[in-house]
Amino acid sequence: MAYRVERTTDPAAFLALAEDHLAGEPVLSTVVSTTLERAVADPSPVDHPRWWAALVDERTDEVVGVAMRTAPFRPYPLYLLPMPTAAAEAFGAWLLAHEPDVAHANGLRASVEAALGVLADDRGGSTRVLEHDRLWEATSVLPPTGVPGSARAATLDDLDLVTAWCLDFMPAADRQAGRPPREGEGEHLDRDYARGKIERGFMWLWEDKGEVVHLTGWNPPALGVARVGPVYTPVEHRGHGYAAALVAQVTERILSDGARACLFTDVDNPVSNGVYERIGYRPVAEMVRMEVAPQPVAVTTPGPA
Repeated sequence: MAYRVERTTDPAAFLALAEDHLAGEPVLSTVVSTTLERAVADPSPVDHPRWWAALVDERTDEVVGVAMRTAPFRPYPLYLLPMPTAAAEAFGAWLLAHEPDVAHANGLRASVEAALGVLADDRGGSTRVLEHDRLWEATSVLPPTGVPGSARAATLDDLDLVTAWCLDFMPAADRQAGRPPREGEGEHLDRDYARGKIERGFMWLWEDKGEVVHLTGWNPPALGVARVGPVYTPVEHRGHGYAAALVAQVTERILSDGARACLFTDVDNPVSNGVYERIGYRPVAEMVRMEVAPQPVAVTTPGPA
């Protein structure tokens, strides 16, 4: 069975090519469809790799898998959706020829393992899981009771606080999962990101006794699916139910608007997994962030002279 790779830097052209495939499993496709729609709306040049690729079954001319490289932070990892193992391996072979600097990928675990496995075999190394994530969907909500405080939309008066919390979101998630924060992680969730979320009404805060204690953001629906995140509570305010309460309210808002609601969690963070399950989220797929680790250099010890 043969597969070809159709790659483009034109988001509108790729959406036309792959939209039906993405719409077939829109929750699984949420990251790709959100990124695509954002790029179609603003196709301005960027200073990092940005392209999309479709894996096409040459017998049927059908798109059977999708990948992209659009992350605005180093090491500019790939993002892969579900595809047949043979298609993922064909994509790995294509990467060797066309994107030789690739060594990191996120996405559906089976696809990432198969594609990066080809790179590892070629380079004499191995693959290594850096983070194990899970995708969840809620079709109904069980809001917690008795949580002190209330929700409100963030305003530009909150911009400094929201920016600081967005920048700490990913490093804090690493610390909570027992990993050291990675250099530069989360730096793309900057002031411009926070301002855009606030101005469009996609950033909400929880206040308790006049103090802001938690934030929850979300993305506008793409192909009918809205993704919740970031979800951030400072260490000193954890354990009071603020995250559960605001994520539940945001999720209810998404569902009442007729969209589907999803979010990602870090499997190594049992606290957040438990919170979302209690308010109605159910697991959909296992995700992974993985790298190709180079083969260790053999060190020889000189014998006696």
